[in-house]
Order: sequence, then structure tokens, then C-alpha cells
Amino acid sequence: MSARPTNDGLLWTRDELILAFELYCRIPFQRTKATDPRVRELAAILHRTPASVARKLGNFGAFDPQLAARNISGLTHGSKLDKAVWDEFHANWSGLIIHAHDLRRKHEPPKLLDAPLVPPSGPSEKIVTAKQRLHQAFFRDAVISSYNNRCCVTGLPLVECLVAGHIVPWSVDERRRADPTNGVCMSATFDRLFECGLITFEDDLILRVSDRVRSLKDQTAAELVSARHGQRMIPPARFYPDSECLRWHRENRFQTA
Repeated sequence: MSARPTNDGLLWTRDELILAFELYCRIPFQRTKATDPRVRELAAILHRTPASVARKLGNFGAFDPQLAARNISGLTHGSKLDKAVWDEFHANWSGLIIHAHDLRRKHEPPKLLDAPLVPPSGPSEKIVTAKQRLHQAFFRDAVISSYNNRCCVTGLPLVECLVAGHIVPWSVDERRRADPTNGVCMSATFDRLFECGLITFEDDLILRVSDRVRSLKDQTAAELVSARHGQRMIPPARFYPDSECLRWHRENRFQTA
């Protein structure tokens, strides 16, 4: 039986590139391989080979300044349209999420489709909830994958125990609810400490522990938390925490005493 024809001989369209860039943001760069299940899934949707999709993800890596800062180079010879999609959506996370979702609706079998995100006339709580879930799923994937599935404080590599926490909460700045630079990946304990303002990070990613914790005469608190005061966060491969967000957390959440 002959192999199923693919679109590999055709130029990538803008819609295809949007779906590829959305996937690029959701998986660790070192996983952008033809063998990755999510790469293979997108390849099936686009009727391209996994190798073709993996190469396109590598092209996006060539535009990523944080990869370049770590001497990691993506694949060169990307197109002008690749760069245009990067420029359009790299700071428009909500637009990327909704656009990619709607494009997937056009390609996936009807039985797999979610409810449409174009709201009818008048408010719809169901539509709002669907959008929130999409944003939450993208944010979690983008943040945790950028830290290579590890807690940035302890290095714990158990994905089930990791939380993609917002630095500036949704309630304060909804525009940054899906922005991965407004997130940090920590194990549940340290995420809760961060949320409560008992730990924070300087702009250089140095961890500060509140005096409330450091003054506790408790061996567990000393060994688990206080001993980490002054250590540097394990940095992400991309989507570094925005310094403005970190400053907001220090000024509005961190308990100095």
C-alpha cells in the first residue's frame, strides 16, 4: 500500500505556522523532535510528516533570544512568514491561544471539537469558562516546559507535583493571565509560599525568604525553606520571569517581616 501523500512539498501557510508556534511554546525545546507525540499529532492534523513539523519548530527557535543567550541555536533558513508570525504572537498570548484553538477546530474530526469560542449575542458564562480553561492549559504547558519540567527552587522533576504559578495574579492584571513571562514553575509547597509572600525573587533570580520563616525555631522550616535564602533560581530555558512582574511581587506580596 502506498504511503499517504503529505503537504511537505507545499509552502507553510500562516494558519499552519500559528499552530506550529503555539506548539513550540508548549513543549520543551529539546522535545521538538519528530518522535514527540505532540509533534506527531500536529503533523497528522496538518498532513505533514513529523520531521517537517519538527524542523519548523526548530525554525522558531532561531528567533528566540533566550535560547541564543544560552548558546542554543534553532534551525536557520526560516521564512519571512515564520518571523512575521513570531513577531505577531510572541507578545499576544491570548490572541495566539484563541486563534490556534479555532484553527484546530477546522482540522480535527468533529467528534473531537470543543464548544466554539465565538460567543452568541449577549454574555455567556459557558464561553467565558471555556476561554479560561484554554488560557490555563496553555499557561501551565508553556511555563512548566520552559523550566524543563522541574521546580525552579528544588529541581524536583515530578510533573504531577509542579505548579505553574502567576507572579502577578489574574485579578490584578488579566492581560497577563496567559503570559509565560508572568509565571514560575515550583513544587506545590514553594508555590504556596510564593503566593503567600513568604518567598520572592530578585531581578537576578536570587531567592529571598521572609524573616517570618527564617526566624522560626523549627528544623523542618530551616532545612526545607530558610536554607535556600540567597540561592539562585534554576533558570528557565525560555520565558524568563519579567522583571516588572517580579518587582510587583516584591512590593505587593512579599512579607519582609
